[in-house]
Amino acid sequence: MKMKTLGRTDIKVSELCLGSMTWGTQNTTEEGFEQIERALDAGINFIDTAEMYPTTPISAETVGRTEQIIGLWHEDRGRRQDYVLATKHSGEGMKHCREGAPITAETIPLAIDDSLRRLQTDYIDLYQFHWPNRGSYMFRKNWTFDPSGQDRAATVQNMEDCLGALQREVDRGRIRAFGLSNESAWGTTQWVEAASRTGCPRVATVQNEYSLMCRLYDTDMAEMSVNEDVGLLAFSPLAAGLLTGKYQGGKVPGGSRMDINGDLGGRKTDRAFAAVDAYLDIAQRHGLDPVQMALAWCCTRPFMTSVIFGATTMDQLERALGSADVALSDEVMSEIDLAHRAHPMPY
Repeated sequence: MKMKTLGRTDIKVSELCLGSMTWGTQNTTEEGFEQIERALDAGINFIDTAEMYPTTPISAETVGRTEQIIGLWHEDRGRRQDYVLATKHSGEGMKHCREGAPITAETIPLAIDDSLRRLQTDYIDLYQFHWPNRGSYMFRKNWTFDPSGQDRAATVQNMEDCLGALQREVDRGRIRAFGLSNESAWGTTQWVEAASRTGCPRVATVQNEYSLMCRLYDTDMAEMSVNEDVGLLAFSPLAAGLLTGKYQGGKVPGGSRMDINGDLGGRKTDRAFAAVDAYLDIAQRHGLDPVQMALAWCCTRPFMTSVIFGATTMDQLERALGSADVALSDEVMSEIDLAHRAHPMPY
């Protein structure tokens, strides 16, 4: 398994990261344990979670359950030192955590208290802010995004205040590094500049959606990543399961994401299914598994730090792990580029 460095830290992570957002709803505690053990055995040393998980579906009753499962694994197996753990602080509008309060210097220690308790650990390797207080164009909000109501001065002041709180947590030994999620190029750069002014923790990574189907990161964010050493942690690299092909032809497998969440968070469109057909065709003609092709392609991107994938069965996990051994030919890469041009922004 190839290893990458988180930003300008000394933390190294595997290029594949095990996601956990189904543990506690679609997956039992025992199944979560089994996935962790298999991933570690395969060379993955990176697990991503969040205080609001699981999300399939999200509810007030299940918030924190995924972190609790990981904590039970720590208690049972005692292998906390064997991997890098990332979790997230929920923020503005995420009503099931602190009633949707924004991320502030005051909420940070409280949220970390709760996560550490559930995770049964003394420290978090990568602590991420799940959603910008000012809002984001992620999750299909790009179609109507309007930043004109933002208050720049208040945003920057909040950043500096939050970085001060993060520095206190670093000093206490409770977090090692800081990351963002669902952020923009402007926002990420402002965090970088605020860290430079204050001497507080510098953002190491940004966790945004990225896949063959969702390539918003390819322009301004890519430039930011390369120039500022802030790598991408890609979530939904299989487009919420679309790129597996399991939803083609109107199929909706029982217990699948589409069965639970309907339109896959706005990803279910006629154009999406046409795009999936194009990528499935490439994989078939070149003798590639489409899941492994999609994950391997993500790993080739110059701004990528780690690709976060999830699984609800061990067969799905094994299939995803196989992508680590897949090398895509120049011909395949060229055909993927042509398919992207033919099917841009399918949702």
